[in-house]
Amino acid sequence: MKKILVVEDDLILNKTLCYNLRNSGYQVHSANTAGAAVKEAGAAHFDLVVLDVNLPDGSGFDLCRRIKAANPAPAVIFLTARDMEEDMLSGFELGADDYVTKPFPISVLQKKIEILLRKNPHRATDEIYDDGVLYINFSETSATLSGIPITFTATEYRILRLMTANSGIVLTRQVLLEKLWDVNENFVDEHALTSAISRIRSKLEKSGGQYIKTVYGMGYMWIGGLKK
Repeated sequence: MKKILVVEDDLILNKTLCYNLRNSGYQVHSANTAGAAVKEAGAAHFDLVVLDVNLPDGSGFDLCRRIKAANPAPAVIFLTARDMEEDMLSGFELGADDYVTKPFPISVLQKKIEILLRKNPHRATDEIYDDGVLYINFSETSATLSGIPITFTATEYRILRLMTANSGIVLTRQVLLEKLWDVNENFVDEHALTSAISRIRSKLEKSGGQYIKTVYGMGYMWIGGLKK
């Protein structure tokens, strides 16, 4: 069953959305503030987030950034009464999949959600990295290397998740530091990032493969266990 988080401060609209989505067969959680949404997002993985832009305790754009930093997988549909072009572009730049202007027919939003989840059926459930040597289950925070259990810290799992999701792409140190700022406001500084990547390398290179390549002057790239 697909899991959806509805973040909307209009209580009537929130209840209406939740009622209709549950009747459509989705598992639905709701929040009417950014603070409540942060707690929900930190406690469960969602396939999709329906997110109001204007919340009583913060911006939906800022909330989207925090949710995506912790877990880039969920699709995001913004709901807003603002139809300015710059607002829409801001939403899409943050990784939004759609932007719905209020008022709107509930049936139209339901169809957008249905199509979006059908196009991305494994979006939030793709919790596994497996190259035949390294196996990581991100939802269970467990991993093995050549069948032998290997332990990573919470920060190391977050780095691994970002890197494996962007295999072959150079991630600058700045991008990594920004994305490692999680929904609970846990920060990773330059020294901690360097140390964490060094620890990950020492654990993975036991297999004789190179997983993380340093691109000098730029950042790091996941290369997936190439032989040295």
